[in-house]
Order: sequence, then C-alpha cells, then structure tokens
Amino acid sequence: MNELLVKLRKGYPDRYAELKKAYEFAENAHRGQKRSSGEDYFIHPCAVVEILADYGFDSSTLIAAFLHDVLEDTSVTPEQLSAEFGDEILGLVEGVTKLDKLQFTNREEAQAENFRKFFMAMAKDLRVIIIKLADRLHNMRSLKFLPQEKQQYISRETLDIYAPLAGRLGISFFKCELEDLAMMYLYPDEYKYITECISKKRGERQALLDGIMAQIRDKMKEMSVSGEVNGRPKHFYSIYKKMHQLHMDVDQIYDLLAVRIIVNTVKDCYTMLGEVHTMWKPIPGRFKDYIAMPKANNYQSLHTTVVADGETFEIQIRTYEMHKIAEYGIAAHWKYKEGTTGVDTDLDNKVRWLREVMDAEKDIGGAKEFMDAIKINVFDDEVFVFTPKGDVYDLPVGSTPVDLAYKIHSAIGNKCTGAKINRKIVPLSTKLQTGDIVEILTANGKGPSLDWLKFVKTASARSRIRQYFKKEQKEENVHRGKEMLEREARRRGYNLADLMHVTAFDGIMQRLSLSGEEDLYANVGFGGISTNQVLTKLIEAFRKQNPEEQIEVAVDSGATERKRSKSGVLINGNANFTVRMAHCCTPVPGDDIVGYISRGRGVSVHRKDCPNIKSMEPERLIEAVWDTGGEENYNVTLNITAESSGGMLAGITAYIAAAKMPITGANVKVDTKEHIADITISVMIKNADDLEDLVRKIKSIHGVIDVRR
Repeated sequence: MNELLVKLRKGYPDRYAELKKAYEFAENAHRGQKRSSGEDYFIHPCAVVEILADYGFDSSTLIAAFLHDVLEDTSVTPEQLSAEFGDEILGLVEGVTKLDKLQFTNREEAQAENFRKFFMAMAKDLRVIIIKLADRLHNMRSLKFLPQEKQQYISRETLDIYAPLAGRLGISFFKCELEDLAMMYLYPDEYKYITECISKKRGERQALLDGIMAQIRDKMKEMSVSGEVNGRPKHFYSIYKKMHQLHMDVDQIYDLLAVRIIVNTVKDCYTMLGEVHTMWKPIPGRFKDYIAMPKANNYQSLHTTVVADGETFEIQIRTYEMHKIAEYGIAAHWKYKEGTTGVDTDLDNKVRWLREVMDAEKDIGGAKEFMDAIKINVFDDEVFVFTPKGDVYDLPVGSTPVDLAYKIHSAIGNKCTGAKINRKIVPLSTKLQTGDIVEILTANGKGPSLDWLKFVKTASARSRIRQYFKKEQKEENVHRGKEMLEREARRRGYNLADLMHVTAFDGIMQRLSLSGEEDLYANVGFGGISTNQVLTKLIEAFRKQNPEEQIEVAVDSGATERKRSKSGVLINGNANFTVRMAHCCTPVPGDDIVGYISRGRGVSVHRKDCPNIKSMEPERLIEAVWDTGGEENYNVTLNITAESSGGMLAGITAYIAAAKMPITGANVKVDTKEHIADITISVMIKNADDLEDLVRKIKSIHGVIDVRR
C-alpha cells in the first residue's frame, strides 16, 4: 500500500492530497472487514486503484475507486460522501454500487435491475464502467478463495456480461484478461490443454516470429516508412473460441502467431500491406479492412493472414492513433486527462449504441426482456451494410431492413413499405449480411405493423414501433389494458382499485419505467408489459401493507336455524355465503369441490381437480360441500369430437332434448381435410349422475369419437 501511495504521488502530484484523503477515508470505513482470502478488505479497493493507475486514468476515477464499496459495505452515507468529496465522486460511487438493499422476487430480476441501474449510470458517466471493470478484474484474480459454485457463477457472469462489455467499449486489456480468467474456472480442462500445447512450441514459434519481424523492419527501412513492429500474443480464450467454432485443434488455428505493424499514417498502412503481400503469400478470404469500415467500438486496423515457412500467421497494420483506440477504446478519453467529465460530442458519437439502448429502456418492461435487449444490442457481433448513397451502417447480426430503416431515422421506419437488397425486392423480415446494399422503400401515410415486433432485432426499432402504437392508439390501449388488469385481478381474488392504492404504487411504477396509472394501462394494452408483471408486484405490496387483514365473509349470526342454500353449496357448513360456480371447471353436484374466497365477490366454487387450484393462495381456500336439498340447475360444457356429417349436431341435440336438459349454447368447428367436427355444447343439469348418463348416451351415437367436460 505504501508503494501505491508513492506511485500516486509521482503520477498525480496536483491531486495527491485528495487521493491520500480518499485512501485514508476508505481505510477507516473498511477497518475490521476481511475478504474471503483472510486479508484485510481494504486491500481490494487499493488493488482496483492500482490497476487504474497503471493505465493512467484520471484522478477522479481513482478517488471513486478507493471509495467504490463504502456505500455498499460500510455505514458511510451518500450525504457524508458528498460532503467529503463532492457530487461528482458520489455519482461515480453510486453508479458502481449494487441494489443489494432492495428485495427481488428472483435472482434474474435482481441481476437485471442491477444492470439496468448500472447502464443508466454508465450512460451519464462512462467512468462508472471503467471502475467496475477494474473491480471485476481484481475479484477474478482472487477468485480461488471462493467456493466452486460461486467461482462458476461469477465467471459465467464475467464471460457473458463484463468481458463483452469491455470489448464493446474497445478496452482490450480488460477484455482479454477477464476472458482468460473466466475460462480457467469454467473450462479448466480446455484451458490446461491449450496452455500446455502453446508452451511446448513456444521456443520454435518465437524464433520464427523474430525472423518475420526482422524482415518487416528491414523492408520498412528500405521503404523509408517509420514505425515499429512487435509480436502479439494470442489470449487463450480467443484460441478456445476458434477451436470450438471451427472444430479445429490448436495447431490448425491461423493466428497463433501474430505480428503488429504500427506506422504514422493511413497511407503507410496500405503501403505496408502491399509489401507484406509481396513478401509472403496471403490466404484468400482472410483479409479484413477495418480502416475503411471500423467496428462499432471504433476499432481500426488492417488484418491479413499469410504463409511463411509452412506456418500461417496474422499481421495487423495500424497507425499510432488507431493503436491507442484498439488498446484502450473509450477509456483512452480519460487517460492522463484531468478535469474531464466525459461530456463532449466526440465521446457521444462513440457510444451512441449505449444511448440507443437507454432510450429504448423505458419501453422495456421485464427483467428478461431488458437482459435480452442488452445482450442483443451491446454484445452481439455486427454486420455492416450500405445504402445506395454509400453510407455505412453497423447493426447486430440478425437485423432486418426494418432495423436499418429505424437506424436511419424513426420517420423512415414508420413509413417503410418494403426493401431492396442488392437491387432485389425482399421480405422485410430478411436478415441482412455484411456488404449488402439496402434500399428502404417508403410511402406517406403508411404506418408500422405490429407484426414487425416478431422479427426486428434492435431495441431501438422495437421501442419506436411500440411508441408509434402507444401514441396512435392510446385511448384504445388504456381501455384494453384496464380491462385486462381488472379481469386478471378478479381471477386472483383481488379488486384492482384496491391494488392501485398501495403506498408503494409510485415506486412500482418507477421500477416498471412508467409515469402513472394511465401509462400503466396503455402499456398493458399494447403489449409492452404483461398483466403478470404488474399484478405480481401490486399484490405483493398490497399483502405487505395489509398483513392484519382477515379473510372472512359476513355470515348472518342471528339465524337460529340453518337455512337451505339457494346456491346448492354449503361453505364451512353455512348457507349464507354469496357463491358462484367457477367457469373454468363448471362443478356440478357429485363432484368433489372446494371454495376460494375472493374480495368483494364472495366464494367461487371449483372442482378439487381444477388445474387453477394450484396457482391459488392456499389461505383463501375454504371447505365447500353440496347441499343436496337445493333445487339449482348447473351449467356444464361438453366438448365432443365426432365424424363430420350433416346430421351429427341434430342427433346430439335430440338426445339432450329427450333428457329434458335445456341447451344454453352450442358451437361447431369442422376440419374439412380430416372430416372431423369439434362440437362445444353447454347444457343445464341437476347433478353428476345426470351428467354421467348424458355423456354415456352421447358416446353411444354412431360417429361420436370422444366426449369430455
């Protein structure tokens, strides 16, 4: 730790006093805390700071790194942190801090909410992700002290989220080490095999590499091209991925040997490319020009693979400026820059993909959908397509012309009527390929189709389609959404009006990214949020708010003698309940039944074998038995499968009429190919015996295949 302070004094003389203050504040806050390794916890923030200092990040980032765990793991409050270090540092620390104090229904929701908050903070200040990546890197370096299950979980999260995010931001020094460390725990056998194979041939490969680099340096001197040449080690996880994807062994991977040529100008890049292809034979199809078409993370370089002495090796050619971006990506913006808050036009252009994801975030309802949007729009590989004017657009793999239309402009997307790819008209659901020339066909007065939501890939396209329908059909959506919520709330035994008045309502709306009651109805109405997402949270809040509420139904206690039940059902031995028969299973006398108490609607009676019973709250189930003295008739629906013939329905209804059972409804669907009729018929009966007799008679009709309730 003393060595760290010496390093900070030398590297950051102007703000060393503030760095020392943050060091002492964090040391005091974490005093007495231990890591899983048994070391003092304070070693962790110091290690994170050292990682960032070694790469020359600005002092504000380092101050926040010292303090990044104090809000989460100590008694320090945001007010204290702001008073001591200011709002800029507080914002960075809060951005890194997880949501551990909130309660979630499952692990997936907790992870999604953490990442949602994390991405929102990152969109405001990208230094949040710089600190988080350094934090994750040190945790991965010390993962051996944790149980195996936790090692696997953290490594999987690192490989799925953090390493790809570092790659998307172009920060290769974080990405490569995170991937290799995660691989060591997730694929230990493959990791050991690859490291052993590479180590066996390291000597001869290095000799070949040295010879190749010497020839390139001589050629550069001859051509009067100034620059440098060095070898580039291939990190283990990238080798593993190629082996897995291409079904190859280590020795078959083309770019285990890699040479990097760094020059002053773009012209020199192409000059050296020509010389390299003259010196060695290039492998067809292995040349990539990322200078003309940069990656989405702004990576630029020429890649070519050539053959020398029977060995294949990759050569990368780039300028010094390109090299800085390739190594540090977006992080290069802060290296050795003091007082930079990260708000400028150039930086905004480089991370427009992040802005697009966060713009769409307000239309993303659930945990799974948010994580899917992040994975698709941030971590997927890209395709590069051209417009007829020559403009280049990068999109996630699997994108369609509709995604491109909305990428160009929301008005183009809304007016899109068709597309041409390479001058041929194609369906709008066609997946784009790198190099395609795509022309979007438009027409005024044309709006998007809801069917587009089934195939669009990007979050921005999905969001804008939903926004269109949300705006154009708001009144209809509000009405439909309210009806859907009321119906589902009643099915669960609640009154929607009661649920909408829970004290936690505003917080729930914020969690769902909604502005209020009408916005909630509209989102449910057009399918942006499911009724289950809303009601699960509202019911949970209602039950917490009303723990003392007793589940009971008023009974006439003055009755001295039990009256017969008008409904034909006794609830807990009493006839004075409001009772209704459940439509889902239509119980009739003779069936084993159970009651379910619903607020404001009495007791609904179900058959005990009704599938819906499993999803009901056990404490609301109540004893129910038939009162055989009742004179009620009960509606029951029968599903009949029969051969298709003109007189089939007439024959069935004749049997029912002969049994003197009123028919309340009938419907017939005929499959003309199979000559099968599905008949649904509702009748009024007195008890299960009558029903059984009716079913037996219908089954005896010639041509009837099956009869079931």
